[in-house]
Amino acid sequence: MSESGRAYPAPAKLNLSLRVTGRRADGYHLLQTVFRFIDFGDTLRFTMRADGVIARVNELPGVAEADDLTLRAARLLQKAGAVRQGADITLEKRLPLGGGLGGGSSDAATTLIVLNRLWGLDWPRARLQELALELGADVPVFVFGESALGQGIGEKLTALALPPAWYLVLIPPVAVATARVFQDPDLIRDSIPTRIPPFSPALAVNDLEPVVCRLYPAVAQHLDWLKQFGRARMTGSGACVFAEFSTEAEARAILGRLPATMRGEVAAGLTCHPLRDAVGC
Repeated sequence: MSESGRAYPAPAKLNLSLRVTGRRADGYHLLQTVFRFIDFGDTLRFTMRADGVIARVNELPGVAEADDLTLRAARLLQKAGAVRQGADITLEKRLPLGGGLGGGSSDAATTLIVLNRLWGLDWPRARLQELALELGADVPVFVFGESALGQGIGEKLTALALPPAWYLVLIPPVAVATARVFQDPDLIRDSIPTRIPPFSPALAVNDLEPVVCRLYPAVAQHLDWLKQFGRARMTGSGACVFAEFSTEAEARAILGRLPATMRGEVAAGLTCHPLRDAVGC
């Protein structure tokens, strides 16, 4: 991980289950969720700069520089570590905005992980996770680097062993506004947590799904189509929906039946983040 300019992965995550179990006094919702990484995601490249400037090389449609989590992550780490170097960041975007796949959070985590090494900080994982939480509740799990049970607002993480699986992920052509979903008066906020581990897909739910399907009909349409072929549910606050299969061939067979008006991706479930070993314990 020493070379500048190398391509680094920022994988998507799926919430295999997501229960809203309460609400804190500050308004944040309490969750019980199961995170899993998949081998579908974005790619980042970093070129070191001696002048301390952090800049993105390519524009990202729909993402202003002030809202770019990749830039925010780099600047946060630079400030926290009193780093004099800078970086040019190139982001090859495949994950949709507002898709529930954790794209921005994953990009931010990869930035923290890679620049932690390239800038010579070599901070341990726990320290990077604390920094990651300042960027958003989903960022720490990508630094944690393993399938996990997430509790609290999603930052209390416990490693979770999950069996091999393949996923067909459908990507509706809408960007879900997470804040709008969590503010909805019909949102379930008192779901009873289940005992995990073990994790059972048969008991998996997403408490945000009914609200999102009502607010975004395209999500409901994609979910209804996928439910023809087994258990299907939404990831995160949407918009993406997914179904699990035991083999790649099964997932691709269903993808082959997808209407031309819909977009889908087949991805393998990962045991851990591709950059898991790049951060010390």
